[in-house]
Amino acid sequence: MGRCKYSRCRSNSCTPRKHVIMSYQKFAYLYDELMADAPYSKWLSFIHNAVFAFRPNTKRLLDIGCGTGSMPILLAKEGYEVTGVDLSSDMLMVAKEKAENENIPLSLFQQDMRELEGLGTFDCVTILCDSLNYILTEEDVKQTFLSAWNHLEPEGLFIFDVHSIHKINEVFIESTFGSNDEEISYIWHCYQGEFENSVEHDLSFFIRNHHHYERYDELHIQRTFSTDDYSRWLNECRFEVLSITADFEDQKPSEQSERILFIAQKS
Repeated sequence: MGRCKYSRCRSNSCTPRKHVIMSYQKFAYLYDELMADAPYSKWLSFIHNAVFAFRPNTKRLLDIGCGTGSMPILLAKEGYEVTGVDLSSDMLMVAKEKAENENIPLSLFQQDMRELEGLGTFDCVTILCDSLNYILTEEDVKQTFLSAWNHLEPEGLFIFDVHSIHKINEVFIESTFGSNDEEISYIWHCYQGEFENSVEHDLSFFIRNHHHYERYDELHIQRTFSTDDYSRWLNECRFEVLSITADFEDQKPSEQSERILFIAQKS
């Protein structure tokens, strides 16, 4: 998950609760407030620079895992024809409302990123804000890459970012994040996941409703892989890897990097 704007603390006092799947449900309606300080401008600059360097004629863009539409709206304002895809109908409802309020034309579809179909082809496909980390197996990551490949024009760009192994294991696991704002409070525990290099984000939200607070619980599971793994799978899916950098800097990933950014091209 992207880093939210609230404070961070550490706690090992709670026992993890086991859930069977992750969802976005109520979280969709809180997401924008919690992610108010997310580096959207950095993602936008990264995409601009990639397009300028490798495919300056880019016009049509597909944003997979578009969430509440923050990035698609920014991209549309820059002149791209943007289509957004997300698995969560709640996220897409928020995205639709936001786009309509700003009079931004967006095409939005509810689909699984592993099984995209009927969307046409694009000059660029993006999976941003560590959305790919919700794909938990090697086979499903490769299937997602193939879905992206199938929806790209020849030599189209595929741009995505993921959490580093360091961030999953050293920043998230056994950490607790939280806020005690008057309207919305939450506790966010991070536990070791079932898979190697995976984390379970166990979130409890407390939302003020007049004179009392209502509680909502969510579970989000993320997993990451090495840069070598992602690169190999991209090659197997007929992509050429053009660039691997870290933390929005023009530098190679290090052992302390937290976000890894890939630029690949359909070959």
